[in-house]
Order: sequence, then structure tokens, then C-alpha cells
Amino acid sequence: MSVKTANTRKKNPLGNKGADTRYLTPKTQNPIAIQYISQGATIADHITNIENVCKAGVKWVQLRLKKVELIDYLEAAKKCRKICDTYGAIFIINDNVGIAGESKADGIHVGLTDTNPKEARKQLTENAIIGGTANTLEDCLQHIKDGVDYIGLGPFTFTTTKDKLSPVLGLEGYQEIIGQLKKQGHQIPIIAIGGIQIKDTEELFNVGVSGIAVSSLLSSGSDNEIKNNINEIKIAMTN
Repeated sequence: MSVKTANTRKKNPLGNKGADTRYLTPKTQNPIAIQYISQGATIADHITNIENVCKAGVKWVQLRLKKVELIDYLEAAKKCRKICDTYGAIFIINDNVGIAGESKADGIHVGLTDTNPKEARKQLTENAIIGGTANTLEDCLQHIKDGVDYIGLGPFTFTTTKDKLSPVLGLEGYQEIIGQLKKQGHQIPIIAIGGIQIKDTEELFNVGVSGIAVSSLLSSGSDNEIKNNINEIKIAMTN
């Protein structure tokens, strides 16, 4: 699969190389501070859930499909691109640079053993949003060196979303890592991820995370329940 230029219709809202954190401020109600990571039993479920959360007000979506054919992944990505365009949401792909380019996604999120962020940016565009998974301070420092725009730090607690779970950080883990990054002069958006519930959000924002990534929390329930959960997260940002 050839790699085409990633979507250039939007300026990278996170700022190139994490330099601009205005769009991920803990003490504002900026909706970009909520990232939805797609979930579902089928590809169709992923697409439905993405449309539901976009309707409810989420402005940042990550399509995460595992163990699917590339042609099916690409078809789903193109559908999600249209959905996100309709609702004005940022659209990124999990792990697959080729799919990100072909679907004109706004960027990609890579794991610790996936494509290097520097290589991903070469294959996409300088404006592409590049995020990276981290579990330790060392992971974060490596991602910063590699020029990511944000770091998905976790897991906060146990989650069934990932098959191979890294050690749980808990609130103290976030506080320690964010504190060390600040001491070293690094200002990069940190997105908390992994088993986060509504009751956890206020404390996470208070220790300095820039946003949260959720999956199960917004993948079930009625439209009103999804909207209420999103509103609760927004309220937690301002407390």
C-alpha cells in the first residue's frame, strides 16, 4: 500500500513537536482534551460508536482496529474521516502509517514497538499529529526526542482494552512522571489513558495531565448517557 500525503486541511492543533499546549489546557473546557479510542465487537460497531461520540461533542477520535484486513481497515478509516469532517473532529489512526496516509487522517498514534515517530512524520507531513504511548519517564523522554506532539501515558489502572498491559501507574505515577518532565523543562501534552472512569478525571487533571483518552466509557449507553459522561469530564477540567 502506497502512502499518500496526510490530511493537510487542518493545522496541527497540538503544535508541532509539542511546542503549543494551548489546545490541551487542564483548566479549560476545550473538547480536544478528550480523545475517544474506538471500540466495538465489529468494524461496523467501531464506526457507529465513533459517530455517536462525535454527535455527542467529542472532537478528537482515534480509530483503533486490530487483527483486520488492510482493505477493511482502509474502508473503515475513510468512513471515519467523513464522519469526523461532518462534526469537525480531529481524526487519527492507531499504529498504521499507510492507512493514515491513504485515508487522509490528521495523524497517527504509535506504540512503543511500532513505527518510530520520526519515520511516521517523514511518511506523512510535518503538520501531522504524532502521538506516542509511554509507561515510564524514559519512554516519555524518548518520545520527546523523537518529536511527538503528545504522549499517551498509562495505564492509569487495569483495563481489558489492551492485551499486553504495561505496569499500572495510578495517580502517584502520573504525578511523579509529570513532575520530573517539568523539572527538566519539558512542556508536552500528557494524555492519561487506561481504565479511566468519571470519578478519576478531576484528580488526573489536578496532577497535571492535559487530557484523557477513553474507550469503554463512551462506547456504550444511550446518547444522553454519553453526553452526560462528556459533560462530567468537562466539569472535572474546571474544578
